[in-house]
Amino acid sequence: MKAPKFIDNKTYKMVDEIKEYSKKNSKISMISSSFTLFAFEKLKKELSKIDEFRFVFTEPTFVSKKQEMKEFYIDKNNNVFGTEFEIKLRNEMTQSSIAKECAEWIKEKATFKSFKERNPAYPRLMHIENKDDTVAMNGSVDFTADSLGIVPSTRMEAINAFYGEHTIGMLQAFENIWNSDNELEDVTDLVMQNLNIIHKENPPEFIYFVTLYNIFFDYLSELTDDRLVKEKTGIKETLIWNKLYQFQKDGVLGAIEKIENFNGCIIADSVGLGKTFSALAIIKYYELRNYRVLVLCPKKLRDNWLVYTMNDKRNIFVNDRFSYDVLNHTDLSRETGYSGDVNLATLNWENYDLVVIDESHNFRNNPPVKDRKTRYQRLMEDVIKSGVQTKVLMLSATPVNNRMNDIKNQIAFITEENDQALQEAGITSIDHTLKNAQMVFNQWANLSEDERTTEKFVDMMNMDYFKVLDTLTIARSRKHIEKYYDIEEIGSFPERLKPMNKYSKIDEDGIFPDISEVNNTINKLNLAIYSPLKYVYNHKLFEYERKYDMEVKDGQGLFRQRDRETSLIHLMRVNILKRLESSVHSFTLTLEKILEQVNHMIQAIERHETDYSTSSSAEDVSILDI
Repeated sequence: MKAPKFIDNKTYKMVDEIKEYSKKNSKISMISSSFTLFAFEKLKKELSKIDEFRFVFTEPTFVSKKQEMKEFYIDKNNNVFGTEFEIKLRNEMTQSSIAKECAEWIKEKATFKSFKERNPAYPRLMHIENKDDTVAMNGSVDFTADSLGIVPSTRMEAINAFYGEHTIGMLQAFENIWNSDNELEDVTDLVMQNLNIIHKENPPEFIYFVTLYNIFFDYLSELTDDRLVKEKTGIKETLIWNKLYQFQKDGVLGAIEKIENFNGCIIADSVGLGKTFSALAIIKYYELRNYRVLVLCPKKLRDNWLVYTMNDKRNIFVNDRFSYDVLNHTDLSRETGYSGDVNLATLNWENYDLVVIDESHNFRNNPPVKDRKTRYQRLMEDVIKSGVQTKVLMLSATPVNNRMNDIKNQIAFITEENDQALQEAGITSIDHTLKNAQMVFNQWANLSEDERTTEKFVDMMNMDYFKVLDTLTIARSRKHIEKYYDIEEIGSFPERLKPMNKYSKIDEDGIFPDISEVNNTINKLNLAIYSPLKYVYNHKLFEYERKYDMEVKDGQGLFRQRDRETSLIHLMRVNILKRLESSVHSFTLTLEKILEQVNHMIQAIERHETDYSTSSSAEDVSILDI
C-alpha cells in the first residue's frame, strides 16, 4: 500500500495527485471554501472523464437570499471567478468561454451544496474514489489554481494525502455531512446561474477595461491619420483624399493597415458607400510611394476606371495624375492582342506592386480546364506570385455569395495560397477554418425556422471564422454608418421602400401553353450541337478523352469532357426557360437562334463541308472543329 504523503505544492503538488487519480468512472467528493473557474479550466481534461463530482462550500455561498437576482449582478462574496493569486489567469480574458464550458460540465456531472450557516471549523478535504486505487487529501484544500499548485502563491500549504483503506474514514465523514439536509442547501442551480451571467452578460469594470486593452493591444500601433502625415506621402493634399467622407477615410486607413500587415484587404462595404473612391485613395497612397498599380475590372466597368487616368473634363481628379493600368477580367485569358492601349503580348505581368480587383467575387471559383491557364491561375501565377512582391486590394459587396467557402480563393490571392499565412493572427489553418465554417452553416441551415436565428448562428460558429474576416476584410452597412458617423456630413441615405409584387400574365390571349408543359418540351430537346463527342467514332474516343479529360483534386478525381457537355446541355435548357422571365419575344428569339445553328450544322454536314480522314489524330483537331 502506498505510504502517506505531505504536499506543500513545492516538492509535491496537489494538482499532480488529482491528475493521476481522476480516471474514467472516478467519483470526486470535496469540502472546501472555494471553487474557481481557472482551477476547473486547468483540470477540465481529467474532470471530463469522471462520473460524479460532489462539492460542499464550508461557508454560506450562493445560498438563497431574499433579494431578487439582478440581470447584471454577480455575487462578489464568492470567488468562483478567481482569487488574488489568479490575476494573471483573469487577465487572459478567457472567463466567458471557461464559464460556458464549466456550466455545461456541471449540468452533466456536478452537484454543489453549501452550509447554511458559517462553519469554518469543519475540515476541508478531497476524496477521489476509483475501483482499484483511492486517494484522500485534507488540510488547506481549496479548488483554486493557487491551492492546487498550478500558479505561484504566498500561501503556506499543509496537505496530507492518504491512500487505499486509510481513506475510508474521510469518505464516511463526507457522506455524513452530504446527507445532512438540516445543515446543507443545494446551490447547484445558483452556481449555474452565476456562470451564465459571466458568459452572457457584461463583466465588472475591471474586466471591462482589461478586455478593451487585450482586444485593441495589437491595434495600438496601427496606421492613423497622424501617421499618414508623418510618413510625408502627400496623400492628405490630394483631391481624392479631401473628397472622401470621414467614414471612407477610416475605411482607407483600415485597408492600408491590413495591406501592410497581411499583404491584402477585401473592402466589402454595402452598395452605395463609395468603394471605388476609397480604392482610388488607396491607389494614390501607393502611387505616391512609387508603386506600379494594375486595376482588374469587368469589361462593363472599364471606362469607369479609365476616366480617372485621362486628361479629360470628366476626370474630377485630373490634378492627382493617376497612372494605373486598367485591364478587363477577361484579358487574363488572352495571350495576344490589345486591351485599350495595352499590348497583352508584351505586357510585363509580374511587375505590378499592387493589384486592385473590382468585383472580386468573380474569382471565387477556379474551374478546372486543360491545356491552358484559367483567369484565376493566370492572376495567381503570372501576376501575384511572380516577379516583385504584389499586394492585393479587392472590392466586392458580396464576397460571400452562396457558400461560406466562397471567400477562400479571394483570400488565397492575399496569402499567395499559404494556408498558414495568418498564424500571427491566431489562425493556424485558413482552409480548415473555412471548411469548419461551411459545415456549421450547413448544420444551422437545416434547423427549424424557429431555431434558425442570427443569434443561434453566431453561437454555433467558431470564432476563428470571424477572426479571418476581421483580419482581412472591411465590411460596413448603411446602418453602421448612420449609427457611428455624423449623418449631417453625408446626408441621409435614400429610404428603401417595401417591394411591391406585381404579376402579369405571360400571354394575354391565353394562347401560350402552361409553363410546366413548356418545361417538359424543353427537356425533350437533344441540343446535340452542344455535345459533339457523342458523334465521335468509338475507336477515336480514347484519343479525345486523353486530350480533353483532366484530373482534379490532385488526381483524386476526373473531369470528363463528355460530362462537361452533358452539364452544358442541362444549363442551356435552364437558360432557355429563363428567357421567359424577360418576355415571350426574347424566348422566341433565343429558340430561333439555336434552331438556326442546328440547321446550319446539318446543312454543312449534308454538303460535306468538313473532311474526315481515318488517319487523322485528335491532336490535330480542336474541340470547336468536331
